Amino acid sequence: MKHVVVVGAGQAGSALVAKLRAEGFSGSIVLIGAEDVAPYNRPRLSKAYLLGEASLERLLLRPASFYADNRIDLRLATTVAAIDRAARRVVLADGESLPYDALALTTGAVPRRMPAAVGGALAGVFVLRARDDADALAAEIAPGRRVLVVGGGYVGLEAAAVCAQKGMAVTLVEIAPRILGRVACAETADYFRALHRAHGVDIREGVALERLLGEGRVTGALLADGTRLEADLVVAGLGIEPDVALAQAAGLALENGIRTDEFGRTSDPAIFAAGDCASFPHEGRRIRLESVGNAIAQAEAAALAMLGRPTPYRAMPWFWSDQYDCKLQIAGLGTGHDRIVVRGEGAARSHWYYAGARLIAVDAMNDARAYMTGKRLIESGRSPPPEAVADPAIDLKALAAL
Repeated sequence: MKHVVVVGAGQAGSALVAKLRAEGFSGSIVLIGAEDVAPYNRPRLSKAYLLGEASLERLLLRPASFYADNRIDLRLATTVAAIDRAARRVVLADGESLPYDALALTTGAVPRRMPAAVGGALAGVFVLRARDDADALAAEIAPGRRVLVVGGGYVGLEAAAVCAQKGMAVTLVEIAPRILGRVACAETADYFRALHRAHGVDIREGVALERLLGEGRVTGALLADGTRLEADLVVAGLGIEPDVALAQAAGLALENGIRTDEFGRTSDPAIFAAGDCASFPHEGRRIRLESVGNAIAQAEAAALAMLGRPTPYRAMPWFWSDQYDCKLQIAGLGTGHDRIVVRGEGAARSHWYYAGARLIAVDAMNDARAYMTGKRLIESGRSPPPEAVADPAIDLKALAAL
């Protein structure tokens, strides 16, 4: 193998090229990114960066010099027009053609946008996925302005928290019966609903957005229950979709993203995928994870497979969110739980997800010890009795021994 091309200069792409060099690959590496900035920590955009507490330089995953020092040809503000699988070449939008022996697609995901039919094309409507999105939104944030956040997932809640902290009047609407309905248990949703309401956020659940109001620029919104809201700006926190356009055009197999095996290989053995855009086998089913940890570990597994040292990727999911003075840390996947055990009370507490007698996930709010304990237990396949988890007299260290 002499030539590697990686399309997508995010967390997964940066991790993959770094792993190739760390493992001794001496051939050419081209890393292609559509943005004009070196790979950076995307999750922090809706947290410290939007708050103005972290500069773009602090978000960079590696110093800009890393790529040149490691002979990685970093092509920024560059888009790929097509993949020629037969010739094993990547065709850039400017017509240049790059050869590859191994190609990695780390294209990430794209935000779901509001349809133009309901006002999504009005000025003052924002998504929050890339650096440019965060910069555009930050320029509109000011005390006393009114913001409508549509969507009660983590990005929507993080945006609401930033706006509230900046002195804005915040209303959040969620079409589902409750916030965090797809990603967290009712107890965790209750915790964050109370936290946001304590900071003045007006949360409305079980109500759909009918349409945005305004001519040229958004001025408000009409909800499905007939309520009219005034708004100076709108943040659409509607989730993301895997960016599979290139893979689809190239005829690669898709299944909730780009379908890969346990080594990161796609349906073309010369093409790999990793990160938010890729789905993979996990415990008898196929999943796709949107997290930093998955992007890094899956990309590193793909790099090893490229080098002829395939090692099955075994996902150990973990996630995090910062809202106000609360740090939420999540270990595992709560899908399929039938019982929640609450440990602690007040601002510092944890929610432990059980499927039968098996511990499958932990949500820890301001409780790093509970998170680390739960993470170690899940990764080792151990499950303390739920009654022991709920007993405050039993120390976390003791739980690990049960």
